[in-house]
Amino acid sequence: MSRWIWTFGRANIGYKILGNEPVYEAIDIFIVSIGDNHIRILADTWDAFTDVEVFRYGIPHVKHDVACQYFLTGLNFLKEKLQALTGNEITDQKLKEAVELCNRERILLRQISEMRKSQRVPIASRDFAILNHASLILDKEVIVNLLEELLVELKAAEDLSKGPRLMLMGTTLAHGDYRILDMISTAGATVVIEEFSEGMRHYWEPVMANGDLMQALADRYFMKRIPPAWFRPGTERQEATVELAKSFKVDGIVWYQMMNRETDEFESYWYPDVFQKGAGVPMLKLVSDYDSVERGPFSTRIETFVETIRR
Repeated sequence: MSRWIWTFGRANIGYKILGNEPVYEAIDIFIVSIGDNHIRILADTWDAFTDVEVFRYGIPHVKHDVACQYFLTGLNFLKEKLQALTGNEITDQKLKEAVELCNRERILLRQISEMRKSQRVPIASRDFAILNHASLILDKEVIVNLLEELLVELKAAEDLSKGPRLMLMGTTLAHGDYRILDMISTAGATVVIEEFSEGMRHYWEPVMANGDLMQALADRYFMKRIPPAWFRPGTERQEATVELAKSFKVDGIVWYQMMNRETDEFESYWYPDVFQKGAGVPMLKLVSDYDSVERGPFSTRIETFVETIRR
């Protein structure tokens, strides 16, 4: 395996091949959306060294009607594969019920997230990240009930904010990777919004539950989603994140990316200027290889960044 595969990809390969991670041992099929060569090699490595079936579908890099139809074709292939694998026919009625349930989850997550727009921040960034990751794993009816209860509780919760307000963005904030949030909190700042693939992208927009539901899924997940770094042109994500920075009234940006992720490395070059001009806030860039020796340097740099904002 090439050592140039980005850190999150290598972690996914390692967890499966080492066989010491229970979640990875429960997998029946590995569904991979191919966006670049790192993700393609991740799929190829699982093919070569595991006995798990790998299903691939390609992601276009430009938002266009023709590209959306290509994405929709991939979703229809995936629908057929899941029906064959599970023996469960995905009817329009079942799909509509699932869309409505997931939309309810999205609305609740967004409402909780947007509570952090105010000066009173009722939920810690670490807790929201854990809650967000749980929503990707738990049964939807279970998580919806929990979110409804939590929303009521948070309306009366105490203010947990302290120091400068920050936006955390970058490549990947993986399940269990919360040390960056802990270090920011220890430095005396508060993360009020996260912009990652596992961040607000999956809950920010609902799926339109009318008309052709497969087309609606393609429209939501391809056309309406904030694009990742490898989409062209890169201006859509820039404009969207500047608006997030302004609407959440942040004082600074922490850019947290995985090592060897070239697309994010290229993109990060432009963002300090983009945020300074668009929102009048500074940006700190951190590049991680999931190495424990990073904690000291990261903590020092975050503390310095927070202190600079305070001054």
